[in-house]
Amino acid sequence: MRSPILPISNKPSHSLLGQPSPSTMASVASTRTMPLMGGEDDPTSRLPFSPSFEDDKASSQKPLLPRALNPTTTTSSSSYQQRRRQSFGRDVGHAAAETFLLTRLTLELLRFLGVGYKWITRFLALCCYALLLFPGFLQVGYYYFFSPQVRRSIVYGDQPRNRLDLYLPKNSEGLKPVIAFVTGGAWIIGYKAWGCLLGQQLSERDIIVACIDYRNFPQGTMSDMVKDASQGISFVCNNIAEFGGDPDRIYLMGQSAGAHIGACTILDQAIKEAGEGESTSWSVSQIKAYFGLSGGYNLLNLVDYFHSRGLYRPLFLRLLHTFRCQ
Repeated sequence: MRSPILPISNKPSHSLLGQPSPSTMASVASTRTMPLMGGEDDPTSRLPFSPSFEDDKASSQKPLLPRALNPTTTTSSSSYQQRRRQSFGRDVGHAAAETFLLTRLTLELLRFLGVGYKWITRFLALCCYALLLFPGFLQVGYYYFFSPQVRRSIVYGDQPRNRLDLYLPKNSEGLKPVIAFVTGGAWIIGYKAWGCLLGQQLSERDIIVACIDYRNFPQGTMSDMVKDASQGISFVCNNIAEFGGDPDRIYLMGQSAGAHIGACTILDQAIKEAGEGESTSWSVSQIKAYFGLSGGYNLLNLVDYFHSRGLYRPLFLRLLHTFRCQ
């Protein structure tokens, strides 16, 4: 027969310590017993056990750092938030710089144009026209800003307006033909987003469209516009393959003032290739065809016409300053 193990008692001796205090009695009463050997019903198989020992044991098993406070996770999270703050700061700074530049150029342009009744009446007519087309503008604007097929503001040069937009087809199989499009705007209000509708329609037909932006007057003269367009065409010729375009099927298109700038760009490049100037990184032979839509080419004969339409002669002659392709 197995002999039971007697419980170990830590009861103090009354002869040495006297009567226990009430706090000691409460501490002893609150102690639990832990089984040593024998069955659960054996009263002699339990050892007095203090709750503080369980607390110490539980605390010793806790990890020093919780998983949420892992140094690697905390560092990566803080660095990501810092990058987001820096990116937001750069975006705000860029928007503020562009707003300041646009305001300054607008005031400078108004100084050239003056405030005559022709400009006021044409501005009011333009506002009414834009109001009628506003529902269509909303649809095109939503596509321009939120479509995954539009790659906006790709940098091709070192000037503030040296940007272009790419409109890519949904079908990415095979190399696609490419159209480099120079938008119009009377050499004053041209912008790459004006080609959004053209880019949407042609990209749905498996054609890549690159809308090239350029400096407008008074930020630059026509010579500067031709230089910007040439750099944009050079970027398309040398980099379009990375976006699924065929370098052997590149076409150039321009509309209104953009048609004039596109034609002058081709002529200027041909003159450089003939040995009369410095060559660039693209060749006229890379352009399969040129399409000029509603463009003006003999500008000296159009000075009086533009003057009657509100583009006054002093301003127009200032546009033509130091420009050889007239």
